[in-house]
Amino acid sequence: MSLAKEFRISLTGRPVTFNQDLKALVPSPKIDSGFLFYYLQSQQHAIRDSATEASHGTKKLESRVLESWPLPVPELAEQYAVRDILSAYDDLIENNRRRIVLLEQAARMLFKEWFVHLRFPGHEHVAVVDGVPEGWERKALGEVAPLKYGKALKKDDRVPGPFSVYGSSGIVGTHEKALVVGPAIVVGRKGNVGSVYWSKDDFHPIDTVYFIETECSTTYLYYVLLHMQFINTDVAVPGLNRAFAHSRRLLVPADKVLFLFEQDVTVIRDQIDHLAKYNEALMQARDLLLPRLMNGQMVP
Repeated sequence: MSLAKEFRISLTGRPVTFNQDLKALVPSPKIDSGFLFYYLQSQQHAIRDSATEASHGTKKLESRVLESWPLPVPELAEQYAVRDILSAYDDLIENNRRRIVLLEQAARMLFKEWFVHLRFPGHEHVAVVDGVPEGWERKALGEVAPLKYGKALKKDDRVPGPFSVYGSSGIVGTHEKALVVGPAIVVGRKGNVGSVYWSKDDFHPIDTVYFIETECSTTYLYYVLLHMQFINTDVAVPGLNRAFAHSRRLLVPADKVLFLFEQDVTVIRDQIDHLAKYNEALMQARDLLLPRLMNGQMVP
């Protein structure tokens, strides 16, 4: 199924079981598995284009295509050197991804501690009535942050550029123009119902999502929406009805508590953004090196 869009490659160091939809390549003693992995990555677009049409809009890759694909076989020492250079980038990227996950967990734990368990700073001196601390309110989402509709932008109409294009599954591409000023929140409307994303920069949300304008988008609201239960309101095609979403109620904390939370969580979010941008730079550098190392333009 994925061959219609991409050629996915994985490297495993342990025994695996797989079905007929996958193909396994077991390298000979003259081929390093890491080198083979990166070589196939350098060829993934060409290999994907070699896939033939199958049923129901899918594609298939014949075994004979891979078996006849040209493969350079430099000395093992050179293969190891190429592998080590590229894997160093991937190791850094993976390490940063783990740090991002830990930071995101820390931010969610902070939110939960303050606004779910209501153990916010000074909570000992605040009376709580029916789950609402004194000075706080419970309001409908529509009152706090109305959901706006995204705008259709077909893949063929997109001009690659600096602005992310958001669908209900997250970033689905880029475009030369933005529709919404960031930072802003994106909420899945069709497909991945109720998915929530934070875009620090300007972006284009397509028609499968709602967005919340920057004036109403706060990190507090972002974490509220992550914890909010959105129900699919369309049986035929998964969808989120805007009126239903607007009716969902949330706590609106006192200004002082909100200020303190935004102050603390912004430190975490800034670290996440920094690591994400660092990873983008690492991936770009790796992807520039990959073809040059494979075609001999650069010697490790």
